[in-house]
Amino acid sequence: MNVLVTGATGFIGSHVVELLLLQGYSVITTSRSAYPINSWNGKTKHIPFDIESPTEENLFELFQKPDLVIHLAWSDLTDYFAESHITKQLPSHMAFLKNLIQHGATNLTVAGTCLEYGLQNGHLNENTPTIPVTLYGQAKVALHLFLQITQKRYSFNLKWLRYFYMYGERQNQKSIIPLLDVAIERGDAQFNMSGGEQLRDYLSVDQVAQCTILLAMNRSVEGAVNVCSGRPISIRELVEKHIEEKQSDILLNLGYYPYTSYEPMQFWGDNSIMNRILST
Repeated sequence: MNVLVTGATGFIGSHVVELLLLQGYSVITTSRSAYPINSWNGKTKHIPFDIESPTEENLFELFQKPDLVIHLAWSDLTDYFAESHITKQLPSHMAFLKNLIQHGATNLTVAGTCLEYGLQNGHLNENTPTIPVTLYGQAKVALHLFLQITQKRYSFNLKWLRYFYMYGERQNQKSIIPLLDVAIERGDAQFNMSGGEQLRDYLSVDQVAQCTILLAMNRSVEGAVNVCSGRPISIRELVEKHIEEKQSDILLNLGYYPYTSYEPMQFWGDNSIMNRILST
């Protein structure tokens, strides 16, 4: 099976590619850069491509007619309110995916986000209405709707994976765990953070990559699927556990930063659909 992974150099994408290679799949990677990760050299077929550049080229042919597309690419993730999510990212990804579908792609797995749920508190399942408050979340909801409408004209399998929170190697250095690691390595006496009482849903990126591949490979799966642990944990508890694992005596300066305005205080995912699929 030939698998195309977009966003291959990203946090999730790089782990998905490495796991696909370990499992013996033929992997086609794409990103804006030439060959992104040395350890992949000779193991994947890398085809540089800028999704934001309009093209009339047959992309299904360009990417060697993949049997499966795992679409993880997206830019500007350091600012969820950037207008580019609507003005640039959304139309570019609509055009890119439609091009693949028009020319023969029949099996798509596309990255969504828990931010599609907006400010709703509590236990969120796939039938919870999407009411995003960020431009990033709005763009993802619009892309999902576009693909659902496109299915009325073209026959293809669509899995829409709503990723919750994750941690692990190659995470964005502005995320809380990498920032904490830097503070520990510097020998800081304390670590500045919010009050830490927010409840969130975390999986390791290795688990996320494994779930992504298992869901993508299952042709019976269709529609939205939460990719999450199903277990709420406070940010404070997450940080304290990490400090304990690092055997550090750094102190937490709680309440230094305000809580974010675009996330509810308590929310986590219902992973029953994911677990049911993965157990079959």
